[in-house]
Amino acid sequence: MGGRSAEREISLMSGQGVLAALRSRGVDAHPFDPAQQPLAKLHDAAYSRAFIALHGRLGEDGCIQGALEWLGIPYTGSGVMASALCMDKVMTKRVWQAAGLPTPRWVCLSPQDARREATHIPDDLGLPLIVKPPREGSSLGVTKVQGYSQMHEAVELSRRFDPDVLCEEFIEGTEVTCALMGSAEAAQVLPVVRIEAPEGAYDYQNKYFTDHTQYHCPSGLAPLVEQQVQHWALQAYRTLGCRGWGRADLMVRQRDQQVFLLEMNTSPGMTSHSLVPMAARAAGWSYEDLCLAVLADAQLDTATHSEVP
Repeated sequence: MGGRSAEREISLMSGQGVLAALRSRGVDAHPFDPAQQPLAKLHDAAYSRAFIALHGRLGEDGCIQGALEWLGIPYTGSGVMASALCMDKVMTKRVWQAAGLPTPRWVCLSPQDARREATHIPDDLGLPLIVKPPREGSSLGVTKVQGYSQMHEAVELSRRFDPDVLCEEFIEGTEVTCALMGSAEAAQVLPVVRIEAPEGAYDYQNKYFTDHTQYHCPSGLAPLVEQQVQHWALQAYRTLGCRGWGRADLMVRQRDQQVFLLEMNTSPGMTSHSLVPMAARAAGWSYEDLCLAVLADAQLDTATHSEVP
């Protein structure tokens, strides 16, 4: 838990919750913050497995997964490739589009794209639109752009977190999330959570530090719509090669109830405001049960480890 990403504070909250839950069930669990200890200590301590409660870069993007592969320590969640893909929303969209999965239209601005290119994005995507850093989480650096005059400021905010900028079509409708457990064909979906944030602003503050956001689980969606959300979440999870557990974020368009995939989280939050524990509770699992189930599925991508001569 912890780490060096912009989501460090949330990761510490998740990690403390998981640590307490595992210990309450008799697991010999220990905290480890890679921002404060060298990874070599993981090897020296001879841990049998790692529960990854890191969020964001260096923890959710394949980096720590690769280190644990090298050390031979089974870990929770997706492997190196799936973690790296899901952390990059542009790459995620490219994979989904290639597989024919529904996701909002988008344009990616590279660091070389001038201000002039940014101001023309609304011509392609319409208004309002969303501007966000493609390799960041917890809604950091995200702007809902209402007019052409906001584009420059929105792009500059996004670039404080990532040199690339993802501009995405805004879907007017209902924000939902769907948690998933397991791997490949054995993966299963949990009940859908419907999110109602103040004025539709499900931002960093409203996600973690206020009680103004309302969560509905059961979702209250029409049964057919909920089934569509779960269907596309499961397809998205399998297409990206995820395993262990994850959470898909989606939108249900108001005018026609069409479902759109936004992103996939491979190390979801486990705080008091987090959505996977909420969905698990609706399915009859306690927080402690959820933590044990995730831990039990810890594994390595590499089947065997051989020494290099």
